[in-house]
Amino acid sequence: MKSFAGKIAVVTGGGTGMGRELVVQLAAAGAHVSMCDLSEERMQETATLARAAAPASDIRISTHVCDVSDEAAMYVFRDEVLTAHDTEHINLLFNNAGLSGGGSVVTDSREAWDRCFDICFNGVRWGVLAFLDALIKSDEGHIVNTSSVNGFWASIGPDRPHTAYSAAKFAVKGFTEALITDMQVNAPHVLVSVVMPGHIGTSIIQNSMNFGARTLSDDDKELMTLADQMFQENAPMTAAAATTVILTDVLAERWRILVGDDAYALDSAVRADPENAYDGSMSEILFRNLNEAREALEAASD
Repeated sequence: MKSFAGKIAVVTGGGTGMGRELVVQLAAAGAHVSMCDLSEERMQETATLARAAAPASDIRISTHVCDVSDEAAMYVFRDEVLTAHDTEHINLLFNNAGLSGGGSVVTDSREAWDRCFDICFNGVRWGVLAFLDALIKSDEGHIVNTSSVNGFWASIGPDRPHTAYSAAKFAVKGFTEALITDMQVNAPHVLVSVVMPGHIGTSIIQNSMNFGARTLSDDDKELMTLADQMFQENAPMTAAAATTVILTDVLAERWRILVGDDAYALDSAVRADPENAYDGSMSEILFRNLNEAREALEAASD
């Protein structure tokens, strides 16, 4: 696939963050795009931005309310997409939707744990299964599944359990890597990529508050709103910049897409010393490697 122009793309979680940027940047590149999300209002905002960015008025953008954790709903979404584009095929599937929650198997509820895992992993699984036939019917297809740095390092620090999200993102990574051989054997024109972003400025905390299983008090909502603001403001990479990396690497046919200097630094640190990945010092190694990478970039630009 040398260009996105004229291709049909599907994006889950298109209402905010990287999902929104995927829709907008794909439309700007001339692709027809269908998105799903739990918020019709946010999807309409995305659609407006995408139509404004599109190079022609005949670029098709469609919105579909869908819970990706619901297998039956994903097949309904699939049928709606094919109808919206009057087609039997799609070219690109971005399984991007995600939220957090269920950090601890000891102190968090089963409902919160299952909700996070079902969105972050089963949403990817149902997406692939629902759209697989349509991808195979294309001349060229590409499945792009979003994992995370927590798909190879199951931690956000020594004092903060992160089990559901990490388990789901490890599962996404393993499922996607296994799909590479599956597609090579059964549908070699369908490529597969796994995306592993670091800290990107998205609304994942806000989305987790709005669509997670946990019932929040007013005080909890206020704290999470503040945390969401800080998470976005302190992110070393914007959702727009991250999406540009992803789409560039998709066209380059890279199966393993790390996004962000922190993702590269953490990947390097975990590979260099896997036995000590969870001894509490990995964060120090990460930040040291990250600072070294930034210094090298600054020196190269001087």
